Amino acid sequence: MEWIREELEKIRRENLYRVRRVRGSLKDFCSNDYLGLKDHPSVVEKAIEVLKGYGLGSGASQLVSGYTEVHRDLEERIAKFKGTPACALFGSGYLANVGTIPVLAGEGDLILSDRLNHASLIDGCRFSKAEVRVFEHRDYSHLREILLREREKYRRSLIVTDGVFSMDGDMADVKTLRDLAKEFECILYVDDAHGTGTVGGGRGVFHEFGVGWEENMVFMGTLSKAIGSYGAFVCGSEDLIDLLVNRARSLIFTTSLPPSVCAGAIASIDLIEQNPSMVEDLKKKTVGIYKSLKDLPWEVRFHGTPIIPIVVGDEGEALGVSEDLIKRGVFLQAIRYPTVPRGRARLRLTVSLSYKDEDVDALIESLRELSSRHGKLSP
Repeated sequence: MEWIREELEKIRRENLYRVRRVRGSLKDFCSNDYLGLKDHPSVVEKAIEVLKGYGLGSGASQLVSGYTEVHRDLEERIAKFKGTPACALFGSGYLANVGTIPVLAGEGDLILSDRLNHASLIDGCRFSKAEVRVFEHRDYSHLREILLREREKYRRSLIVTDGVFSMDGDMADVKTLRDLAKEFECILYVDDAHGTGTVGGGRGVFHEFGVGWEENMVFMGTLSKAIGSYGAFVCGSEDLIDLLVNRARSLIFTTSLPPSVCAGAIASIDLIEQNPSMVEDLKKKTVGIYKSLKDLPWEVRFHGTPIIPIVVGDEGEALGVSEDLIKRGVFLQAIRYPTVPRGRARLRLTVSLSYKDEDVDALIESLRELSSRHGKLSP
């Protein structure tokens, strides 16, 4: 159809056209497999063992016949790992957020959302039909102003934030958010997808800030990043989890995770707990890479997490650097609008314990060479 072709041409003109590239033999520096666990022998062996016993798929949704002993064991394992009473599994982080937030808030309620929240959080807020107010990124004075002005007008209030922000790598101050949630009688909902396994000894952003679970807190996270598996979870009170099982549409009407995927996730969590130095080693590796890149003629950031954004600025320039890296055998995606604001396109470098030193050296050398051709200070 002509309108589709016109839409695609518009996307191309704006340097926002996207393709799915087969990674092949390229050296991958943009995966979220922070601890290198997706290929760990113990994880793979456990997944294969359960695969042989349970088969490829789960066969049904959790409320039909797709809930096995392996699913139950993983939920119990995550709840213990996160320090909460209970946990429910979801098919992905997106499904967890768009399923859970509308259960927590609806018409007649107020949601306060960080401006740089992930798209799945934004969509979850929209689907809830609650009134949504956006506070400036990590600006908790602004959040407080909104609460003072509007909290008493609404039945329930939900503060929603990422724990570790996926495009910048900075962290929400969950201690301040906890205090605000208490003061204004709000539920605090934190998406800790990128914090789980990478900060707080691997247990996430709440442990990083020394904040324990309280009844008005909801922890969400994914199994597809540092855990090296697939799927997501929501942790909270036993009553909350019971309510999600009965009300969260993306849990009720979705086929459950394959048991082998759940088994692999359990093995990964065991490894993190048995090897607490992994998280510290990841941070040391990240610091070393950041120090090698901070003098590039672009804005290079580090916030204590394994996400290092190299902000090029212009969408076409970022795309050009990414394409030139691919020619050198390096896979580092250009992240552009609408994932990040216009004019803030970047190479989102993520650090993994699986990286070999010689590959990191090659990446750094390539970026330095290309920066002399493409380099300019980002706005």
